[in-house]
Amino acid sequence: MDSARTRKALIVRGGWEGHSPVEATERFIPFLEAHGYAVEVHESPEVYADADKLAATDLVVQCYTQGQATDEQVLGLSAAVAAGTGLAGWHGGICDSFRASPDYLHLTGGQWAAHPGGFVAHEVAVVPERRGHRIVEGLDRWKLNTEQYWVLTDALNDVLATTTFAVGDETPWREELTCPAVWTRRWGKGRVFVSTIGHKLEDLDHPDVRTLTERGLLWASR
Repeated sequence: MDSARTRKALIVRGGWEGHSPVEATERFIPFLEAHGYAVEVHESPEVYADADKLAATDLVVQCYTQGQATDEQVLGLSAAVAAGTGLAGWHGGICDSFRASPDYLHLTGGQWAAHPGGFVAHEVAVVPERRGHRIVEGLDRWKLNTEQYWVLTDALNDVLATTTFAVGDETPWREELTCPAVWTRRWGKGRVFVSTIGHKLEDLDHPDVRTLTERGLLWASR
């Protein structure tokens, strides 16, 4: 790719307001602009049906929790990623979006199922074998007190970090469970980056979380 070309990032935000989609995405716009991206913001997934615009987009940053997207919109996004457009996001803005769309779940490779206990103290740990990946290089493990996402995923994902749910007398699950917390996924010629962290704006401001999120955006980009 010609490094002199202005790259294009498309931010798609909205849905459930509890994830502060405007404030959350505004945190990353200066970072993208500093890395040479022209940033365009949309407040609905309607833009995903615009094949020409997506073909000219290097990175889609999605922060759209729940909501609905038409088959045309989802298939448009999936086709664009398969052709090389990157897709990245965090928390419910990417892994709790468009619940009624199997094609969207197929694209992202994971779906939020629960966050037992609401805000809980827990740890996120980089997978030892993936410490050399540039998204998590130099990171190890960190503690958070926020929603801990229990996600359903598939084996196509490259899991970079995990979080473990403890078992107790009051839990309906009877064995400790480790879930992916950060993963990447190849989709055709494109790349997908998903971080489950980011319910609160303060979560995104945690130094390690900010680092891996910013790196994930750049990694996913065409």
